[in-house]
Amino acid sequence: MSEWKPRTSLGRLVEEGRITSIEQVFESHARILEPEIVDRLLPNLEQEVIDVKLVQRQTDAGEKTRFKALVVVGNRDGYVGVGTGKSSQVVLAIEKAIRNAKLNIIPVKRGCGSWECACGEPHSLVVKTEGKYGSVRVQVLPAPRGIGMVAGESQKVILSLAGIKDCWTRSFGETRTSLSVIGATYQALRQTSKFVLHDLWSMA
Repeated sequence: MSEWKPRTSLGRLVEEGRITSIEQVFESHARILEPEIVDRLLPNLEQEVIDVKLVQRQTDAGEKTRFKALVVVGNRDGYVGVGTGKSSQVVLAIEKAIRNAKLNIIPVKRGCGSWECACGEPHSLVVKTEGKYGSVRVQVLPAPRGIGMVAGESQKVILSLAGIKDCWTRSFGETRTSLSVIGATYQALRQTSKFVLHDLWSMA
């Protein structure tokens, strides 16, 4: 962090200490273009590699093989991001995916939207949300305290990193594709703060 030289106005504001929280960034509707901004404002960010697979592309010289990584980052307290990265090396692909996930960080509005609970604690969602990515559509519904996450394994990763402890999910479409499932879940979580943010950007 000591070697970081901001290249954007937002980065300079963070470096100068004029912006001290990630909430200020989203309140100003500023777009994050440097992952170091997230490192500075969310130092306790965790990361999880969801999938790494081989992808091939036909070129004039023959088939070119690369690795594609899918990564989720989050602080387990209302912020989560998803990113992908490609490289001829697994480590570099994961590093690129982490960088993109930080650039795609979003706030997740949590609460207690289940009529069966009404405890007032931010353990679930406020309302039912829905997201779509590729051929997959995902619904995330509020659940009472203690239910846990009724979701697929990859969905549990992104939901837990967002700070959600109890919810139900419904998935439709080609759910065997990790990127589509995670992407649709991410889009559903984006909807929780749509009344706060007017300019949310999609995955890189």
